[in-house]
Amino acid sequence: MKKLKDWINNHNLTTTKNRKRVGIIVLVLTILLFLLFTFRFSYILITGKVAGTNLSEKTKELYEVHETLEAKRGSIFDKDGNVLVEDSSAFSLYAILDKNYTDLEGKKLYVQEKDWTAIAELFEKYVQIDKNVTLKQLKPSLNEEGEPITTVEFGTKGRNLSFETKKVIQDELDKKQISGVYFREEKKRAYQVGNFASYFIGYTQQDDNGNEHGVMGIEEAYNDKLAGKNGYKSFEKNSALGDVKPGSVKEKKRVNGSDIYTTLNSNLQFFLEELLDDATQKYQPEHITATLMEAKTGNILATSQRPSFALDTKKGLDDPNTARWSNILVEDIYEPGSTMKSMMVASAIEETKFNESEQFVSGSIKVDDTMISDWNNGVGAGNMTFRQGLAWSSNVGMVNLQERMPDLWQEYLKRFGFGQSTNFGLAGEAAGEIQNKTTVDRAMTSYGQGISVTHMQMLQAYTAIANGGNMIKPNIISKIVSATGEETTIQPETVGTPISSETAGKVLEYMKDVTVDPKYGMGKEYAIKGLNVSAKTGTAEFFENGAYQKQEYLHSVVTITPTEDPKYIFYMTLKRPVLEGVSANTIISDVANKLVERAMVVR
Repeated sequence: MKKLKDWINNHNLTTTKNRKRVGIIVLVLTILLFLLFTFRFSYILITGKVAGTNLSEKTKELYEVHETLEAKRGSIFDKDGNVLVEDSSAFSLYAILDKNYTDLEGKKLYVQEKDWTAIAELFEKYVQIDKNVTLKQLKPSLNEEGEPITTVEFGTKGRNLSFETKKVIQDELDKKQISGVYFREEKKRAYQVGNFASYFIGYTQQDDNGNEHGVMGIEEAYNDKLAGKNGYKSFEKNSALGDVKPGSVKEKKRVNGSDIYTTLNSNLQFFLEELLDDATQKYQPEHITATLMEAKTGNILATSQRPSFALDTKKGLDDPNTARWSNILVEDIYEPGSTMKSMMVASAIEETKFNESEQFVSGSIKVDDTMISDWNNGVGAGNMTFRQGLAWSSNVGMVNLQERMPDLWQEYLKRFGFGQSTNFGLAGEAAGEIQNKTTVDRAMTSYGQGISVTHMQMLQAYTAIANGGNMIKPNIISKIVSATGEETTIQPETVGTPISSETAGKVLEYMKDVTVDPKYGMGKEYAIKGLNVSAKTGTAEFFENGAYQKQEYLHSVVTITPTEDPKYIFYMTLKRPVLEGVSANTIISDVANKLVERAMVVR
């Protein structure tokens, strides 16, 4: 019994000691944890960071509000201030299908099955969405994750709705007490309807960040001025009250984009588009370019091309029948043909190498080992004067003049701006090339082959003839007006004086022969009753697939009206039209004469 008592006493003592040890350990751990917590808390208070994250910044993010103040993109106008392009509001349809979407009083704010048919009929009536498409969208369905779809939209026809369309639909919904259909407001770029100098105006699209930028034309070339600069507004909320913390407001004002005023005359532009539509439909050319320009200012009043696209819908940009789309007026180069002969005659007059009464033998002429022929397969029209040679468009006559001044002619081509960009202002403008490696190359340039040009270069060169020797740069911008009202007016720019006023006057007179000379005039179709018209026609073979395409031509004309006091220069090209019982001059003159006559009235 004694041994048993001793064991119990010793065991109790050991247990007590163990409890003390555990207590001490717990106390030490508690103190260490307290010290660690105190240290950590102090560190956080001192540094303001947790796991490398700045608490003040996190708090600021939680209570700070940032708002982007989006700049309004500038508008584009015609010469008279009529809007061609502007920012506007558009609306997109969507519907809520989630049956939990109710207000605090339990009112149903989602689409109810009893209204499906009425909604489908409304959409079909006002936005031409097929009734079956709407009914399919409104029926409950699951997404790819197997979850119920709670919100649906209605495709392209349900987007970009005008305010008027949105109001009509909303009024009908309210009248029928239909819930669950809503409109999302979006900003959109509103363009003139249909074809309207489309490649010159251009369009905009959004990048991956939602920023809008110009694509082609004025929208691209003047993007920086049109776009403006976004501003911002930020402030901190009072965390206790939810209102704005005093002194926390920061704001950078937005700068709206500048407005661009073009030189286009909407009346003439619409008329030109109609004329080109008609020509395209009837004669199916590969392409057409046409421009009407003021002779004394270089301002372009109307310009277009085919193929083209509708500014408002972009229809035509993805046409599978069009191999590529580009601004032919600026980007494409081609051999102009006989419209170059006016520059050859002007240069020869300036260098006293031209006598209007001197005769030459038309038909053909040999240059080195190459025979160059007139347009009627080298038959010619017998002896004629050099003045008649221009009206009759003789290649032989022009080569004769070129051979009298081979080096000087190359210099005059440069003076007239060929082989270099006009710096017209739109992206992608080509410069063209002058072939001058051989004697034959140089001879061919006198009648517009062996030299590549742009539509803008030809217009610019002809301003020297129409404007007393002063060559004016083509222009499509009349002024730029900033958001603050500051105006920058674009003045006519003289880019050279390749010929004298006397020479220009003589060439104008000789070009009038094209429309009035009973025997040698090759462009009588361009005569306009009551007006003297100077003109030069052109028919050029074009170089494709390594060779000149025989019996396929680029037809063109330049008209200057009126001869005695030029106001308008019209230039048009027509490639590969279907000519069945009609001449190219008939096709082109139907556009040229009607547009010029309209211009003489509306000016």
